[in-house]
Amino acid sequence: MTELSQLDLNLLRVFDAVARERHVTRAAERLNLTQPAVSNALARLRVALGDELFLRRQGGVELTALAAALAEPVAEALDRLSEAISVRAPFEPATAQRVFTVALSEYAEAVLVPRVLERMAREAPGCLLAISHADRTNAEALLERGDAQLAIAVLGEPSALYTRVRMLPEAFMTLMRPDHPLAKGELDLARFTSVPHLLHSPNGSRDGAIDRVLAEQGMARRLGAVVAHLSAVPEILARTEMIITLSARLAEQMAESHRLVTREPPVEVRHTRLSMIFHRRFEADPGHAWLRRMFIAEAREA
Repeated sequence: MTELSQLDLNLLRVFDAVARERHVTRAAERLNLTQPAVSNALARLRVALGDELFLRRQGGVELTALAAALAEPVAEALDRLSEAISVRAPFEPATAQRVFTVALSEYAEAVLVPRVLERMAREAPGCLLAISHADRTNAEALLERGDAQLAIAVLGEPSALYTRVRMLPEAFMTLMRPDHPLAKGELDLARFTSVPHLLHSPNGSRDGAIDRVLAEQGMARRLGAVVAHLSAVPEILARTEMIITLSARLAEQMAESHRLVTREPPVEVRHTRLSMIFHRRFEADPGHAWLRRMFIAEAREA
């Protein structure tokens, strides 16, 4: 069995590059090495691990079973090591080459990410934003596993290991097609509850913020459908009698992009507030601090 102490870190960097690129020449370019240097490193790894690791095929290489099993843990270990080193390194956005992993709710992604990426293209063109989905059920687990460096969603108070930054409160608007019967005239509770409602719920819940407010008044609405993804909403509204009540910024964005109309709902829905949470180990990381400031600034601008 190969002992970990026998492996040179540089050999693992070569392994990671070839596993990602599936091509020796491209891996060499990624590492700023010559192809013979990469081939020599692979030869040493093959001896150390007792496996071919990469098999030649047309257009590149394919991974053996052992290489496939090693690819993810090696990549994760190198990423975490790079992340740890970067905490102490100065961060210059204009020249930085860094991957920021973030976990966002679909709403936060739709409203904030286009603005953030526009700013990143100007300030930090060499950096990459990698996004996964987050909500109150999984955000802390993603941060704990290191799958994300920060999370933004409607989140509760995290454990003491994490810092929470409350972002701007959000009002609600009701969205519908322009020729919908409720697009004109007084929108009272009777009319509001007379049509089917669409609910956006990534986790499949059939209970929205507005349902709790209606219940307090002894009323209820009829759900026409529950959808997991916002991308389906405009077309559903255009083709059905359904209306949807959701965060105002997103409603206005959809109305402008898809020729829909917004109206104020006839009930006062409690404001929601996005929260940003991140592990306290990132508090002193200059790059992470830059990313946090950017998200907060764009939330205010949005």
